[in-house]
Amino acid sequence: MSFIANQFQQHQQAFFAEPYPDLQTRRRRLLQLSAALKTHSDALCQAVAADFGQRSHDETRLLEISPCLQGLSYQLAHLKQWLKPEKRKVHYTFAPASNRVLAQPLGVVGIIVPWNYPIFLAISPLMAAIAAGNQVMLKLSEFTPATNRVLIPLCQAALGDCVSIIEGDAGVAAEFAALPFDHLLFTGSTAVGYKVMQAAALNLTPVTLELGGKSPVLIAPDANLARISERLLFGKTANAGQTCVAPDYVLVPRAMQDALVAQLQADFKRFYPNFADNSDYSAVINDRQYQRLQRLLHEVELSGAQLVRCAPVDENTATTRRLPLILVLNAPADCQLLQEEIFGPVLPIIAYDSVEQAITYIRQRPKPLAFYLMSDDKPLMEKVLTQIQAGGVCINDTLLHVAQEDLPFGGVGPSGLGHYHGPEGFKRFSHLKAIHQKGRFSSSRFIYPPFDRPLFKALLKWLSR
Repeated sequence: MSFIANQFQQHQQAFFAEPYPDLQTRRRRLLQLSAALKTHSDALCQAVAADFGQRSHDETRLLEISPCLQGLSYQLAHLKQWLKPEKRKVHYTFAPASNRVLAQPLGVVGIIVPWNYPIFLAISPLMAAIAAGNQVMLKLSEFTPATNRVLIPLCQAALGDCVSIIEGDAGVAAEFAALPFDHLLFTGSTAVGYKVMQAAALNLTPVTLELGGKSPVLIAPDANLARISERLLFGKTANAGQTCVAPDYVLVPRAMQDALVAQLQADFKRFYPNFADNSDYSAVINDRQYQRLQRLLHEVELSGAQLVRCAPVDENTATTRRLPLILVLNAPADCQLLQEEIFGPVLPIIAYDSVEQAITYIRQRPKPLAFYLMSDDKPLMEKVLTQIQAGGVCINDTLLHVAQEDLPFGGVGPSGLGHYHGPEGFKRFSHLKAIHQKGRFSSSRFIYPPFDRPLFKALLKWLSR
């Protein structure tokens, strides 16, 4: 038996020994996890910066540690209510009786963590699975070894034997996904999501897939560019665009395109003055991802597109892997930049002539993980909310819907399957067990055989009316 399979078996045995942790146990674990995050926050910031080559400690606190702590506070505030069996109505034909729904832990939950937000995308599903009373196995990314070295003792100190952490390459991830988990959550690319779902299907393991895709921004004709530019810019440059819900392309009225480009350039310089020496801006995670972005840019430039760099490209860029925001104009529709998720600081801008044309453009493409509308036009808001399918939506902002703990987070179609965060996270990692209870007297006796009784015939006729 492999190490991973042995770990899984140990968690199964632990769950059999504690199939329904009480409120106090779950609260204690969440509190310990919160305390451990606070204690190790400096070490986590240093580790993430080491893994990326450069990432601001403030950005890591803002985008990863703070949302985790807020999420834990939310879980602690609502856990008692979630654990109460939910009363459901009983139809009068079944009275006297009672109905209720009990949220029961699933068992052993597997979580596969990507490299782009190695803290948040590990702790956020972990807290939900722990709140629901499960045992958990985490598969961390091989591309964040320094962060892993902090997360492993952090989780073990906070959660003890109810969590174990696995490291390794794609081969290890494949073995991990093939385990007969009671639920498997994967965050990553759509291509790998297919493989994870195939592996899980062999065990009938239910999955939550948090994928990505090309999240569009629709700038309406009424949008105030001076106001919305910095909101768009923050969403695209946070973590150097290495975010699954980062704006992937922008649709803008043709008459507003030049003004948008100028505004984004000005705001980028304001956000990141003296870019070459600015420590607030993240690096691309590794050479593999940097070269992928370079290939996309080279192809689209050869096709005749215009590249607008929002800051000079340093001669050491290939070493530091720090790309400024690059705006791409007039990219051909069939180029790879407009086909695959960019996952970096490159932003195609596509001019449109009518809102209907822009809506059609979005609807003709795979359903995105996020959709962003920049407009104060309420009829337009209602129109796009009902006509455009996306995992989540921000109106007049970007990214921040993910930070709303009381909202579910997840994709639709090729951008994901299932959702978590908030009460949906607790339910995702629980089995909602239906319970129907009778007392000493049961009205069911009136429907028992033999069926030739006049009372049964009358009752059946009444029930079928």
